[in-house]
Amino acid sequence: MTPRGIEDTAVVVREGRIADVLHPADAAALDAEDLGDLVLMPGLVDTHVHVNEPGRAEWEGFETATRAAAAGGVTTIVDMPLNSVPATTTVAALAAKRTAAAGKCSVDVGFWGGVVPGNAGELSGLAAAGVRGFKCFLVPSGVDEFPHASEQDLRAAMPRIAQLGLPLLVHAELPGPIEAAARSATWRNPRSHASWLAARPSAAEREAIAMMLALCEETGCRVHVVHLAAADAVPLLRNARARRLAVTVETCPHYLFFAAEEIADGATPFKCAPPIRERENREALWSALRAGVIDLVATDHSPCPPEMKRIESGDFFAAWGGIASLEVALAAVWTEARARDFTPADLARWMCERPARLAGLEGAKGAIAPGLDADLVAWDPAEEWTVDAAVLHQRHKLTPYAGRRLTGRVRRTYVRGELVCRDGRVTGARPGRPLLPRDPRIE
Repeated sequence: MTPRGIEDTAVVVREGRIADVLHPADAAALDAEDLGDLVLMPGLVDTHVHVNEPGRAEWEGFETATRAAAAGGVTTIVDMPLNSVPATTTVAALAAKRTAAAGKCSVDVGFWGGVVPGNAGELSGLAAAGVRGFKCFLVPSGVDEFPHASEQDLRAAMPRIAQLGLPLLVHAELPGPIEAAARSATWRNPRSHASWLAARPSAAEREAIAMMLALCEETGCRVHVVHLAAADAVPLLRNARARRLAVTVETCPHYLFFAAEEIADGATPFKCAPPIRERENREALWSALRAGVIDLVATDHSPCPPEMKRIESGDFFAAWGGIASLEVALAAVWTEARARDFTPADLARWMCERPARLAGLEGAKGAIAPGLDADLVAWDPAEEWTVDAAVLHQRHKLTPYAGRRLTGRVRRTYVRGELVCRDGRVTGARPGRPLLPRDPRIE
């Protein structure tokens, strides 16, 4: 999978980088590994991963998260600034992250900084120290260390972020519609996903996105909407594109794979925020991907200890909201994409090229081209397999994909030319490095 599309090629790797991309006949004299009919694609770049170390490594740490990434064909993750303690909202906290990651990583790791009330003065220092951009919440995040930002907080932060030339990633839900839903919650059944869905109405996303688009236009700050779940916000985003606002959008595998109608009572592994919406909404998200209104797909990998999912009570309102999918994301997205006549080229655009661009890594990651890092995944787009949660490499084995039949199997993953996973077995190699400062090749 080169920038020209699928073609028979030989990829020449030297000192961790792609030295050349040749016709196979021109590489006949080289010591070559023949991958047969596998698709060789750029390693996936997942720009939405919650590692949680330091401070909550018992949820997920760098070692287990990056092993899961390697098994799933992901060669670069970008870590979100919350759920760790301390949260990545200061330069000192970023240094703690880098220390925690040292020597543990099977794949490369970049970092987002956080925007929280009162830390606007930290943003320039975080940028200089190497964060790829910043993340904020507009509703409570679920952890005390990362309070949500108000419109006033954003007006202080966004002009500074614009000057730094970095994106602001936003969890786009506003409290108002959620609070209004709670006041009318005569329907609430804590074991019902339908109740959880009603508690996080699409209006919360739509109104948040409208506010962020206005601030984007006012401040010139690049805005990236994370985990879009509400398809009725797509017209706003389409209009913003027509007006050439600096906005990009992601959705997640679970919004493209699952539908609310199929989630059983008490099935809290499916809980996330925003919630998984109805089947019709899912199809509208696929249409927005096809039209280019949604730019990319990232996992929002957010695991937790199983007891926090409240499996015994099945209480959606008490359970932690987060879905673990690093290891299965390629196959989950491909299973549904293939059924809608998309191609591996679409997958590479959504999960390699555009995430690399979002994180400012397009000079090193996201494509098979000379000069870029030899981060590669070889996968079989026709192989069917069933997810066995017990053998997943994430710290805790809980995932809503357990038992699902998927198409597309990762066979080999390479980080800068070094094999880190073969046929589901992680090799133990740890070539991954923290991508700091912003040029990943500067140590």
